[in-house]
Amino acid sequence: MIFEIAHIQVKTGSNAAFEAAVTRAVPLFQGAQGCESMRLERSIENTDAYRLVVGWTTLEDHTVHFRSSEAFQSWRALVGEFFAAPPQVEHMNTVVAGF
Repeated sequence: MIFEIAHIQVKTGSNAAFEAAVTRAVPLFQGAQGCESMRLERSIENTDAYRLVVGWTTLEDHTVHFRSSEAFQSWRALVGEFFAAPPQVEHMNTVVAGF
């Protein structure tokens, strides 16, 4: 599995609305080809900072299939207005699973 990790900074004061929009977007990810998991994490130290962590079967499931889909356009329409800056996205492989 590949993990997409999107570092998202939202506009101050938009946290509740952003989190509600991400909740509404869950079905978009559930229906996406190769999407195995999705979660949103919020920073304790910087409450406007989030990490969206999405598990994909393959890198292409995210970069090709999802990114070119109508679901991606719907995702961006739901959450894009809350971004303080464009999200920074990286893809990770698990190399050590300690326990």
